[in-house]
Amino acid sequence: MSRLTKQLQLGASISLVALILLCLAWEIILSPLNASGSLLFLKALPLLAPLFGILRGKRYTYQWASMLILLYFIEGVVRAWADQGRSAQLAMLEVILTIVFFLCAIFYARLTRKSSL
Repeated sequence: MSRLTKQLQLGASISLVALILLCLAWEIILSPLNASGSLLFLKALPLLAPLFGILRGKRYTYQWASMLILLYFIEGVVRAWADQGRSAQLAMLEVILTIVFFLCAIFYARLTRKSSL
């Protein structure tokens, strides 16, 4: 594996773990939807599905996870636009993490594909 693919794998892994932690902290501690709590923290569960494949460098996981992450990008953009204060800032952080993950994932998948020649 080349140095670039290792860096892309590291970038995807770090951004995915950070996004999972952000989703949990955001909805449980930092800026929950309502003060009495909500089940919105469960939005982090789908991110656990690709975690081990991403950490192990499985190309197929990078491919489908790059599509899954777009849902979180959309949520981040909508909440950054609609929310105010800390919640809007956390939404922007979510957008940044999803962009980092998406770029790392698609370039990793592209660089690790087998040549058809």
